[in-house]
Amino acid sequence: MLIWEKNIPAYLTGKTNIVRFVVFTAVFALIFINIYAPFGVNTWYNKVTELQLFFYSSLVILFGMLVIVISRILMWQFSRKKALRYSEYAGWIFGEIVSMALAYTLIQKLLLDGTADFTIVFKKSVQITALVILLPYAILWLYLSLQEKSRLLEKLSKAPEKETIPTGMIPFHDEKQVLRISVKSEDLLYLESADNYVYIHFLDHNKISKYLVRNSLKKLEPELVRRGLLRCHRSYMVNFEKVKLIKKVKDGLNIELDLPEKVSLPVSKTYIDLIIRKFTDTQT
Repeated sequence: MLIWEKNIPAYLTGKTNIVRFVVFTAVFALIFINIYAPFGVNTWYNKVTELQLFFYSSLVILFGMLVIVISRILMWQFSRKKALRYSEYAGWIFGEIVSMALAYTLIQKLLLDGTADFTIVFKKSVQITALVILLPYAILWLYLSLQEKSRLLEKLSKAPEKETIPTGMIPFHDEKQVLRISVKSEDLLYLESADNYVYIHFLDHNKISKYLVRNSLKKLEPELVRRGLLRCHRSYMVNFEKVKLIKKVKDGLNIELDLPEKVSLPVSKTYIDLIIRKFTDTQT
């Protein structure tokens, strides 16, 4: 898989680190604009004192950071529902650059030099804004990457010995890799996704019970497939040893489990071939 199609590290969209991105970029931009004097701010020297210039440039940066704040809030909300890929993250940053450049172009046209050519000013603003944003982003990304690696190394060094799971038991860990429950493979029925949680349905003294774990099917799937469970739907994984029959219905296929009470699970189009092939293999 190309790197552009891979998901970005989760720490880039964490709430605390998003605040760090905004604050660090604001400080960097404030220093940059007062030293390098882009966007024509050096023309203010004839009108205002250096202290006033610092105040006005701070307002300009504050306006630009408002764009970043709105963008990062939207990014945080989006990332809670779906992980961002590198290609999407790069496109998002490009959108921030263009939005800020447009804002600075309007400021220069309306407040500084109304006779300046809009296209020329905009192109220059894009170049300068890219420098103002990409440099602190790259520095902070590197810092967070090193911090994350240090955290993982520290976690590994302090990690307790791996839990001893009895043979025939299927362990279920939460998103922090803490063991929450282990179920006998012959008692496990199916898993049901519920946003950031998973319901584990199993037999307890011949009665169907369920246990809620904070995790996702996507993270649990690789280990569970090796233990005989099969994905049949975006929201379901089933212990195929418990499948009694596969029935064609109006919307596709349904799986019925070998239980006293009727339990039926949907099979989505994505997994129909896999389920039929598995069912066929078990009959030969």
